[in-house]
Amino acid sequence: MNQLAFVFGLLGNIISFMVFLAPIPTFYKIYKKRSSEGFQCVPYLVGLFSAMMWIHYAFLKTDTTLLITINSFGCFIMSLYLGFYIFFAPKADRVKTVKLLLMLNVVGLGVIILLTHFWVKTSHRASVVGWICLVFSLCVFIAPLCVVGKVMRTKSVEFMPFLPSLFLTISAVMWFFYGLLLKDYNIAIPNVLGFGFGVVQMVLYFMYRKNKKVLEPSDIEIQAFDEQKLPELQEQILDVLKLSNTTIAVEIIPVVPLPIIIENCSIEVEMVKLDPNCVDEVPEKHVAGNKNIHVNLPNAQVVA
Repeated sequence: MNQLAFVFGLLGNIISFMVFLAPIPTFYKIYKKRSSEGFQCVPYLVGLFSAMMWIHYAFLKTDTTLLITINSFGCFIMSLYLGFYIFFAPKADRVKTVKLLLMLNVVGLGVIILLTHFWVKTSHRASVVGWICLVFSLCVFIAPLCVVGKVMRTKSVEFMPFLPSLFLTISAVMWFFYGLLLKDYNIAIPNVLGFGFGVVQMVLYFMYRKNKKVLEPSDIEIQAFDEQKLPELQEQILDVLKLSNTTIAVEIIPVVPLPIIIENCSIEVEMVKLDPNCVDEVPEKHVAGNKNIHVNLPNAQVVA
């Protein structure tokens, strides 16, 4: 192996190792919540499939030890992530994840291996598998476009942390030169696109990193609703503060001379907000001394 290619491959291994460890904070959140609800399993299924395909490709080539080492670690760490996800997933998500895992990583990979082994000549097998890996890698690099679109729409980098973008960009550079020096364009070509998207993400990060969060239309509607309710809430808080030092007993005096039963009208509460239209005028000293307020409720529902 070219010594310079070995250096780039070794650096690619180190940086890709850090990229594979990037989801750890996400799974720490899942562990704290004891639920994986709200998180997606697809990135880890795709990552596992990609790593397995590159290992299959590496065994068909020579001088690809570094490609085998990093993707072996990728298979291991992605399997741990998926096991962790399935353990904490709700039943419906658990069943869905297992189905996708069997369809993509067992059936899909098995079909590719069988077809390329029996239908493709040995001399062309590595090339065909390499093209499959190339196309799949392009799909992996295109996936972050949804995040880029959200950053441009909201002008906020809240959903696009800088370090993962930086590591992915550097990783693409390392693997590009590794493939170029080995004249393996199935490795080099996808990383050109990866480098381009990585640069775009970092440029957007530096453009919008100082911007305050721009709310989506739905968030603006919720905030406007909260602002309309705020004056009423403040008024209620002030009323509670005024009454917080006094225990008020509310006594209902019926206005009907016949024996009656008043439903749900005799109550004793710690803090209430009294309607001034229902309260008789009581001298302040009487209230302070007895801490009782007599209330007539002319509209109270009564049962004779």
